[in-house]
Amino acid sequence: MSFMYRVLICDEMNPGELNHQGFDIEYIPNMAREDVLRRLPEFDALITRSRTRVDQELLDAGTKLRVVGRGGVGVDNIDLEYASRKGILVLNAPESNNVSAAELAIALLLASARGLIRTHTKTVSGVWDRKFLGVELKDKTLGIVGLGRIGSLVAARALGLKMKVVAFDPYVTDEKFKMLDVKRAQTLDELLGQVDALTVHTPLTEETEAMVGARELALLKKGAIVVNAARGNIIEEQALVDALHSGHLFAAGIDVFKDEPPAKDHPFLTAPNLAITAHLGANTVEAQERVGAEIVDRVLAALKGDVSRGAVNAPAMDAHTQEVLGPYLEIARKLGKIQGQLLPGANDLEVEFYGEFPADTTPIVTSVLVGYLSGTTEEAPNMINARALAKERGLRVGTRALEEADYYQNEIRVIVRQGERKRTVGGTAFGNAPRLTRLRNFRVELEPQGYILICSNIDKPGAVAALSNYLASQNVNIAGMALGRSEKGGEALFTLTLDDKLSSQQLEAIRALDVIESAYLVEV
Repeated sequence: MSFMYRVLICDEMNPGELNHQGFDIEYIPNMAREDVLRRLPEFDALITRSRTRVDQELLDAGTKLRVVGRGGVGVDNIDLEYASRKGILVLNAPESNNVSAAELAIALLLASARGLIRTHTKTVSGVWDRKFLGVELKDKTLGIVGLGRIGSLVAARALGLKMKVVAFDPYVTDEKFKMLDVKRAQTLDELLGQVDALTVHTPLTEETEAMVGARELALLKKGAIVVNAARGNIIEEQALVDALHSGHLFAAGIDVFKDEPPAKDHPFLTAPNLAITAHLGANTVEAQERVGAEIVDRVLAALKGDVSRGAVNAPAMDAHTQEVLGPYLEIARKLGKIQGQLLPGANDLEVEFYGEFPADTTPIVTSVLVGYLSGTTEEAPNMINARALAKERGLRVGTRALEEADYYQNEIRVIVRQGERKRTVGGTAFGNAPRLTRLRNFRVELEPQGYILICSNIDKPGAVAALSNYLASQNVNIAGMALGRSEKGGEALFTLTLDDKLSSQQLEAIRALDVIESAYLVEV
């Protein structure tokens, strides 16, 4: 019997049905590495869990290899960069444990509210303590940080418990909030001040690590409950311990640690009223069954040409496409990333093309989406999955082509809208070098790199000098500058490229300067 494709599953999982027409699937759990290396040249696809290290040696051994599937979320055991260079698609199945993770967050919330861990420990040690008073969740307000896939499931379950739900997620559209019947908080501080319980469901990034620290916990009502079943140290660990010991928090539930497993002297292990589980978010029978069957289905679909689900990397483009579109792809990604910081959670994104471009502009639009969504979704966006992630977020995407460019041979403009708010940025490529050409209605010319401070002011002497003096007093070096204005004496805009990131306090001090109308910091 002849088969279209051959697939090797080398790690232990529940792969579901293996008899798929046109495919030869071999399931050899816990396969020795030397055996994988020896057999891999026979196969078109490899499916693993975390045990098998898919490094350069293994990828080179797979001379026919087109797809690598990783059951579960993490892909730390796979050399993504090398797989991309070899044109090998890497897939995972991050949604398989969504329900399990959401249910664990609710379980930790209930356990914390009723002191289940505390009373269990006392009872099994021989202490019959009926004096502990828990709290009901009905009519309480749950705050959710991160309204992605898991956060949305938590919201639905909390509403089922007759709780009120408010969430903070600047990257999710207003339509999704309305659809989920969740109230929107415009800032994290606004959220913290009105909730009785807090749970976080964001990816771990530079922005989200320790985003809830001592200051933020102090903003919660006295007697609040805190849950972290997402990633370790999104809620700063020592700050949480201190808030429990002081009695400011009623209780907390934790499934994740900054370092796992925790050290024997970790302060969580002796903190009062703290329910702890051992990173069990994905550990249910149903999730493990789903993850195996799901990754097999995705790998088979990818071999047949459907790469819309679970793509983790984007294999390198062919040399011709990369040559003609490469600089435009880079500026497009940077424009998207800038817009993602200026107006996150937009409802509409439009890419305008001015002039004649040397090839199909579809990859340029996708590159804009990769930049716009970067750091905001559970899955890292790439050239394969960005459109699907944008659709999931409720972001409408459009394009428009105009034959003539105003000032440049070719220019890309990215326009995002959220209600009445609108942001426009533009850019082009000078040879292989990307250039920022437009911010709002102002023409600028700036190399988009590092940290860019965008300021508006009334066009009169002193604004740039005042800002420069302040930055000098803070020992912040200016690497580049661009100026623009609508008319003499009218509104003006200037941008500064900085060597260092400004703190939130420094940015507020800049906004407080008399000569500055507004100030935003973006990183590209």
